[in-house]
Amino acid sequence: MATDVIMPKVDMDQETGTVGQWLKKEGDEVKQGETILEIETDKVAIDVEAPASGILSGILVGEGETVPIATIIAYILEPGEALPVGTKPAEPAQDEPPKIDGPVQQTDWEVPVTPVARNLAAASGIDPSAVTGSGPRGRVTKKDVEEALAAPSPSGNGQGKVYATPAARRIARERDVVLGNISGSGPGSRIQAADVLAEADRLAETVAPAAILSPEVDVVPLRGMRRTIAERMTASYQQAPHIGFTWRNDMTRFNEARAQLNARAEKAGSPRISATALMVKIVGSVLARHPWLNSSFQGEDIHLYRDINIGVAVALETGLIVPVVHDVTSKGVSEIAKEVKDLSLRARDGQLIPAEVRGGTFTISNLGPFGVEQFNAIINPPEAAILAVGATQNAVVAGEDGQVLVRPLMHITLTVDHRVVDGAVAAHFIEDLKSAMEAPVLLLL
Repeated sequence: MATDVIMPKVDMDQETGTVGQWLKKEGDEVKQGETILEIETDKVAIDVEAPASGILSGILVGEGETVPIATIIAYILEPGEALPVGTKPAEPAQDEPPKIDGPVQQTDWEVPVTPVARNLAAASGIDPSAVTGSGPRGRVTKKDVEEALAAPSPSGNGQGKVYATPAARRIARERDVVLGNISGSGPGSRIQAADVLAEADRLAETVAPAAILSPEVDVVPLRGMRRTIAERMTASYQQAPHIGFTWRNDMTRFNEARAQLNARAEKAGSPRISATALMVKIVGSVLARHPWLNSSFQGEDIHLYRDINIGVAVALETGLIVPVVHDVTSKGVSEIAKEVKDLSLRARDGQLIPAEVRGGTFTISNLGPFGVEQFNAIINPPEAAILAVGATQNAVVAGEDGQVLVRPLMHITLTVDHRVVDGAVAAHFIEDLKSAMEAPVLLLL
């Protein structure tokens, strides 16, 4: 009996998954527990193992495609076993269905239709094949049928309906060709892939010279991590009224404290303490006295978190990910340093698990190593605040006795959700954080 390979759910709030890469190909023999593909969720990449031993067959979702969780994406068959009836591969071998005599009959594998959409289409006298699906793999949904009912009749074949092969519809979407303007050459005047390509070529010949001279571009699909970042940051900036506060920190004593900690770490054979790790420890200690900064706005309530879990933003080639150091106040700076280093390395290698990017209550984004002096960060929802850390640079300052001094200064910007944190509350937090950063020994009091 065929075993379904489904798009797994690996995160509580996950709704879809994207096939990143098939590690096994159609027809390969696989063993139960063997990794057969990689998927990308909103936050991390996950290896998917074979649920059974057998032959990988009927791959339904190609690399780069996104489908809802629990969707069947392939099958594992026993030797000699056939695919379930109606299974259609992700990339069909033919652009057009085989030519047949007589009226064209629509089959389930040509245009997948949801049961509700099929019933609505039948009751309304609409052929589902005449409706362009917006669901996964072109699946026709109830919304698609309702929009078809509301739309004016196309002019293509004079019958109020557009009959086209799935390949023709796909090419039309990719080339921005209106199917209603094409006369089909297939059986029953059905529009074929060749008809759409011919129309696309005709339109290309009529393009204005200015458009022909437009610069060439490489199109990067907005999906996976990049889509998640775009959606979450847009929602954060639109929904949370951001307010920012910037100040300069004298890093003299911070650097001295870090040097002393690293000297001790070297003697003990422990990893060095990074500036980010020491900052995580200091920020966590200060947050314990300012719960409104360690909170979130949810619905009509403000949640004040008891745990202090600090996310550390890590820049990747494909986007940004924020692994979380949990329960910061219970950990020493050496333990935090090890954890920050481990999370950062595994984040860049794509080896984080969902639990390591969840549960953050406050975020630190440090662009100092890239030479950025100052910037404003967007709050990482659903948190209420984020700290943007710039590069430490030597600057001339006036001493208390009028002397001209050179000190290592760092620009730090705190951005808060004004629905939760008022200006005075933020100012008190900044005052305490500045004191702790400029004199870390105060944390011992």
